Amino acid sequence: MANVTEGRAAPIFTLTDAQGAQVSLSTFRGKDVLVYFYPKDDTPGCTKEACGFRDLWEDLRRAEIVVLGVSPDSPASHAKFVEKYRLPFRLLSDPDRKVMTAWGAYGEKMMYGKKTTGVIRSSVWIGPDGTVRKHWARVADAAKHPAQVLEAIRGRST
Repeated sequence: MANVTEGRAAPIFTLTDAQGAQVSLSTFRGKDVLVYFYPKDDTPGCTKEACGFRDLWEDLRRAEIVVLGVSPDSPASHAKFVEKYRLPFRLLSDPDRKVMTAWGAYGEKMMYGKKTTGVIRSSVWIGPDGTVRKHWARVADAAKHPAQVLEAIRGRST
């Protein structure tokens, strides 16, 4: 069951990044944060999404948003993915899928017309006060999603 609801506090987590450092969501209090969940490093859809955020990085940076990607891959896998595609944001490892499950990003989904259990591509925009501003519960097009996120952030009320 997802504990992510727009207008409510985002669930706090601590995960390991590509360099082996512990990263806590609470560290970013006072900043806008995008947490995006994806199935696997260096696969077609996940690469398009990550490279989309990379290609919009200057705009995202100017919008002062922290981007955190989360998948079940290992920190070593993340490090290779970051290096290969020159990703300027942190990727976090959730190997036991506890954070993804708590955030509604792991569970039953349709894949190639069959019900399966796995990572649900989704994103959550968290405001500086720690509340969920927007929840994209199921991202339909990984390649277009980074632009959708930037558009939402640009439209935020000040």
